[in-house]
Amino acid sequence: PKMKEDNCLHAALICLGMLYYSHVVTTEKLNHTRPSLHGHHEKGKEGQVLHRSKRGWVWNQFFVIEEYTGPDPVLVGRLHSDIDSGDGNIKYILSGEGAGIIFVIDDKSGNIHATKTLDREERAQYTLTAQAVDRNTNRPLEPPSEFIVKVQDINDNPPEFLHENYHANVPERSNVGTSVIQVTASDADDPTYGNSAKLVYSILEGQPYFSVEAQTGIIRTALPNMDREAKEEYHVVIQAKDMGGHMGGLSGTTKVTITLTDVNDNPPKFPQSVYQMSVSEAAIPGEEVGRVKAKDPDIGENGLVAYSIIDGDGMDMFEITTDYETQEGVVKLKKLLDFETKKSYSLKVEAANVHIDPKFISNGPFKDTVTVKISVEDADEPPVFLKPSYIFEVQENAASGTVVGKVHAKDPDAANSAIRYSIDRHTDLERYFIINAEDGNIKTIKALDREEIAWHNISVFAVEVHKQHQEARVPVAIKVVDVNDNAPKFAAAYEAFVCENARSNQQFITISADDKDDSANGPRFIFSLPPEIIHNPNFTLRDNRDNTASVLVRREGFSRQKQDLYLLPVVISDGGLPPMSSTNTLTIRVCGCDSNGSLLSCNAEAYILNAGLSTGALIAILACIVILLVIVVLFVTLKRQKKEPLIVFEEEDVRENIITYDDEGGGEEDTEAFDIATLQNPDGINGFIPRKDIKPEYQYMPRPGLRPAPNSVDVDDFINTRIQEADNDPTAPPYDSIQIYGYEGRGSVAGSLSSLESATTDSDLDYDYLQNWGPRFKKLADLYGSKDTFDDDS
Repeated sequence: PKMKEDNCLHAALICLGMLYYSHVVTTEKLNHTRPSLHGHHEKGKEGQVLHRSKRGWVWNQFFVIEEYTGPDPVLVGRLHSDIDSGDGNIKYILSGEGAGIIFVIDDKSGNIHATKTLDREERAQYTLTAQAVDRNTNRPLEPPSEFIVKVQDINDNPPEFLHENYHANVPERSNVGTSVIQVTASDADDPTYGNSAKLVYSILEGQPYFSVEAQTGIIRTALPNMDREAKEEYHVVIQAKDMGGHMGGLSGTTKVTITLTDVNDNPPKFPQSVYQMSVSEAAIPGEEVGRVKAKDPDIGENGLVAYSIIDGDGMDMFEITTDYETQEGVVKLKKLLDFETKKSYSLKVEAANVHIDPKFISNGPFKDTVTVKISVEDADEPPVFLKPSYIFEVQENAASGTVVGKVHAKDPDAANSAIRYSIDRHTDLERYFIINAEDGNIKTIKALDREEIAWHNISVFAVEVHKQHQEARVPVAIKVVDVNDNAPKFAAAYEAFVCENARSNQQFITISADDKDDSANGPRFIFSLPPEIIHNPNFTLRDNRDNTASVLVRREGFSRQKQDLYLLPVVISDGGLPPMSSTNTLTIRVCGCDSNGSLLSCNAEAYILNAGLSTGALIAILACIVILLVIVVLFVTLKRQKKEPLIVFEEEDVRENIITYDDEGGGEEDTEAFDIATLQNPDGINGFIPRKDIKPEYQYMPRPGLRPAPNSVDVDDFINTRIQEADNDPTAPPYDSIQIYGYEGRGSVAGSLSSLESATTDSDLDYDYLQNWGPRFKKLADLYGSKDTFDDDS
């Protein structure tokens, strides 16, 4: 603060001195260099040329010092003309930039004053126009002229940096003089006037680590081997001072934060020489055992460390990987451990930098080693089978209780507990096997069939007697050994065809065989004919010795008419010990073939028909039969249609049908009280009711005079004649038909109420009056009046 106060006082004194000097110089110039005017202005007459006198005022540029803070306005300069006699008739006028606001003129004396404090950094100069006019008429006495007022600079602006704070990086252990950053400051003062804008840089804070160039502002390292791990960040204050750095100059400062970047100049180091770890023998491969960590003060990729096992008796049992997130070495189990075999291991682990800087290779080596001791802890282990899997063999059809094989397991712990065995029944659902729980012997329970199941895959459990939770499992594969217990058979259902015109020794089929047994008990197959037909006159068999046989024709001249089917027995033997054989029957059909041996027909009946009739003849015969059948059907149909008028259909029978029953109903309104079917005559349940047609006993002879002439064309007479003839002919249809309802119901005490049978019973009724009713009732009169007539005749 004291320095600042002295600088301000010094600047004030300089400003006052310069102001006084400028005022004196300007006044002297105006007073001593002004020449006299030798002309004057007169009113010109007509035709007279007016001569303009030479301008009588002279000036140079005016100067005014900036930042003047005195009580009175600053006198900038004075304007004066030779024509000004001092009587006050001339008026001075000022116009232009800042006229009347910043700059004012005394219109009588021509003195120009600055009424406000000027700042060169805001405006460096002002252009004004001056003119002398007549005070009374405002008539210009001289043309207007421009002049410039320049603002003289003073050192009133301190230097300013472009940024208030700077950040820079430089690698640690850099050489002295290594450039870090350049800072730049600017000064608003006039660089062409004095030293107000001449800057000099210096360092106020940050020594002795850094320095700055006075003219350029470049910051450089000043100490060698600066270590980031010791101190990473530095705060430097740089000052820029004007006036060339001399006393009285103004200054500005800025802060620069410099960070040392890391280089790989430190090797990794383990904090201890030995690590102790332990792991259970029950641990599985890949399980983590422990961790080691080497510290590297470097950061980023310079601090990356890779771990490896370089020595030790546990190199085959353990491995180490690098966790790059935590920079730790992870020791993992590589193989299964056995406490009873080895109880401890030792490893030599190395930690090395991944990226090494060649500049600092002399600081190496960039690695470190440590000893890791691992102790194995005893664990309660499950039983262990002596083999990872077992394969046994047993013959098929072996008797129940046959020993298949034996499995063995033991307790790996020091206690060596007893073991019990069992079969996983999920792998032996049919229960073919059983195991002895004490010694592990596996036996069959029932006979095995290789052709059904060739391999049995079961699982056997082993558990400690006193610790049932400790369990081991082993797969057991049992192969069923084949026994020759299946005879060979035809490979397919063969059916052979032989032509009637087949030649002797002609082959017409090749046969083969299959055997369910294994190949050792199957092929080679031997084909032969039974001994009793070995001299078969029709066919012979040839073994091809490749598990096939050919059947050949022994004679010529087969005939379907004599025999169309032959059965040839074939004996097939396999190659097993002892061999097995079977007799298979080959069906051979005799067929008709063409001259090329192509099959035509194997049907014996078709052959017989072909001997007498051709196919066309058969078709003609069938067509004739069909036509005859059609004719017969048509004839029967027409004959029935002619007899239809003689038959009275049931729906056209208008005669009264009477159904008798002996049951009292519920009245006229009772229609649903009972089933009407129960009241029907049992004799007519099947739909048959006896019917009696009464045919007249005598033949009616037509009257000869009633028949019309053959050639008569009178249709009306012809019709009437036919009607009369039909009415008088009792033999003409329709006949009177009488249906008898003789069933009066079961248990009825009433007699028959019907009068239809009165003609056959004794009756007191007299029907003779029917004779008087005319020809329409003649039939009734003949029927019911015949009794009396018969009595009279007798």
